[in-house]
Amino acid sequence: MFDMSHRVAVVTGAGGTGCGRAIAARFARDGVAVLVSDINESGGHETVRLIDSDGGRAAFFRADVREESQVRNLIAFGEQTFGLPTVLVKNASATQSHGAELEGWEDCLQTDLLGVIYATRWVIEPMRRAGGGSIVNIASISALWHGRKTPGGLPGYDVAKAGVIRLTTRLASLVGTHGIRVNCLAPGWIATDGPRQYWESLTPRERATRGVPSKLLTTEQVATAVVRLATDESLSGRVLVWWSEDAPRLIQWGDRGFRNAVEFNVEPGSQ
Repeated sequence: MFDMSHRVAVVTGAGGTGCGRAIAARFARDGVAVLVSDINESGGHETVRLIDSDGGRAAFFRADVREESQVRNLIAFGEQTFGLPTVLVKNASATQSHGAELEGWEDCLQTDLLGVIYATRWVIEPMRRAGGGSIVNIASISALWHGRKTPGGLPGYDVAKAGVIRLTTRLASLVGTHGIRVNCLAPGWIATDGPRQYWESLTPRERATRGVPSKLLTTEQVATAVVRLATDESLSGRVLVWWSEDAPRLIQWGDRGFRNAVEFNVEPGSQ
């Protein structure tokens, strides 16, 4: 583990009442200067106010992660305000729609995947100058399934989060070339407003029937996991999966990506 003092963290999507705010507040409590970012300006300023009232250090910068120039400006503002960034948490996520048409996927892909790529691109050089750093991506267990046995899911979101997982593992080598560790948290259902309200509307039997977990992760649990991934220097290119009803588990490095497969005869005319 590394010392958290004199660290600078950038947390995107931290202007709401969910995981981003909890992550920013947790880093601030550990003595990290936090740059809060969101398109929700009033929410972002509220996150800063809460951190300030708790004795922490924080500033807000509005940035839409779908726009690469705004992400570049975000990273530059963080360096000017607090110094070179050493932690980046990419939590920003699009407002999710249930449309299955490809045209409805664009917002999620731009926010949840391209936004991650932009932030990674522009933080690498300042982190290198800082002597290294840590990037934590936020994915989802929804990116792990090979099809669904129960209705639901957000196609564009799932595709974007699958890309984030692959991006994480492919960037494992940055620790050797630039001293930058890239890791990823893929959580299950979290007790943020929307999921919690839906979860509370169902009986235990309905949850079981619809594939809904029997309990939800808290935003504090998510924040704790993110801090661990950011500070554990033994981890690089790793994906931490935390199903809501299970313990957090690291996917084994080099895992093929499936647990069971059925033999299939590819010869023409075979049954």
